Amino acid sequence: DPVLLTADHGAVRVLTVHRPDKLNALNAATLDALHQAFDTAASDPGVRAIVLTGSGPKAFVAGADIAEMNALSPVEGRDFSLRGQRMMRRVEKMPKPVIAMVNGFALGGGLELAMSCHLRIASDTAKVGQPEINLGLIPGFGGTQRLLRLAGRAATLELCLAGAPIDAARAMQLGIVNRVVPAAELEAQTMALADQLANAAPLALRGILDCINVGGECGIEEGLEYESAQFGLMFSTQDMREGTSAFLERRKPAFAGR
Repeated sequence: DPVLLTADHGAVRVLTVHRPDKLNALNAATLDALHQAFDTAASDPGVRAIVLTGSGPKAFVAGADIAEMNALSPVEGRDFSLRGQRMMRRVEKMPKPVIAMVNGFALGGGLELAMSCHLRIASDTAKVGQPEINLGLIPGFGGTQRLLRLAGRAATLELCLAGAPIDAARAMQLGIVNRVVPAAELEAQTMALADQLANAAPLALRGILDCINVGGECGIEEGLEYESAQFGLMFSTQDMREGTSAFLERRKPAFAGR
């Protein structure tokens, strides 16, 4: 059976981690399938936004596959960590917006996967956390680093050292998720946002993602210089001419990604 399901809704591609019997836990095969799926989506001009979620009503991704990890040697454990980090860095550096639709538990590797997405919408029944300490482990797919950047030092230390999950409302207070919505409305609200992004100017979206990825990891002067360079680059695009002309003509723009 496939460990990842793919469905297109117009210009929105929905990727669903599909291991419901394992609460969608991430094993090596699932990491590889996700990496390939994001590579494919990045190069497909018909895809303008991606939604990532998990199969079934209980879990987005409940963590990494503990049964698979239990047998790993130290070298294999390091390689497994690097495999997950490469895949999640691929998601983070996507030139198209990626929304995590957190429909249930997002624990360990599941929270790390959600944090690698650009936006996160959680159901009001979702729970998130980094419980690796309870297994004698630490986060290995980037959890200590992305959580630190999203929620700050105090919250990261609490979640990683105590290992207890938090509910979606608390996750939004800490800046880990962007929105919390009723479970019955999660899919509709996520797809509405994805459709909005899919209809926005693709090259401008990419420029914003690039600026935030680069600027978030450098000094303010370098970040501002990079932003100015990207801003100027937009003036070479047909989308910029279309967007400004549509504004002046009081009509809706039709962006073509050129």
